[in-house]
Amino acid sequence: MNETSASPVFEARGLSMVFTKGGRRIEVLNGLDLVLREREIVGVLGASGAGKSTLLHLAGGLDRPTAGQILHNGEDIALLDEERLAVFRNRRIGFVFQMHYLLLEFTCLENVMMPGIIAGRERGAVREKAMALLEQVGLTDRMDHRPGELSGGEQQRAAVARALVNDPSLVLADEPTGNLDIKTAGSVQDLFLELNRSRGTTFLVVTHNREMASRFSRRFQLRDGILHEED
Repeated sequence: MNETSASPVFEARGLSMVFTKGGRRIEVLNGLDLVLREREIVGVLGASGAGKSTLLHLAGGLDRPTAGQILHNGEDIALLDEERLAVFRNRRIGFVFQMHYLLLEFTCLENVMMPGIIAGRERGAVREKAMALLEQVGLTDRMDHRPGELSGGEQQRAAVARALVNDPSLVLADEPTGNLDIKTAGSVQDLFLELNRSRGTTFLVVTHNREMASRFSRRFQLRDGILHEED
């Protein structure tokens, strides 16, 4: 399936976000448009403060836009109430942040299982799925270790597995290699590309890492509140 025939997974239409700070109006996004289709992996680059994280927060339903639509498989999530929005985030979006946010008191396996347990899925099925994902990201022998016993790269791989446990239609990654050394960052890049190929997972990744973004299907610069696609 090529990207022109694939169904849209995510659409931002006329997306605007305005903050007020100290009585000053700050326009971060200004009528931004973006379409992501099945099996794409798309990178967004831009200067610090350009609004990259804001875009991800809006796409994942963590914030609501000042104006515009955020469509996931045709559904405008900005119209959902808080309870339905929380269910949507849990079941249909995977999040990978610069910090892994693993829960220190739980094992690697338990951390990966957590979104499935929150979703109310059968525990045995969630455990089986989490174990399969940890095998895929190369952490089979680390399942019973707690986060403090894992390296930075291992923690981020566990966070990626956790993001996938509910089979989300879209994974949002915010500077996922920002805290990693060059070698480990490269292994996380490889993992994203492999998961995109093997699972057909759609990714939207914001990053300062141009080498990473150069490997993706499409790349955009976020500038002046709108996206500019690169060749």
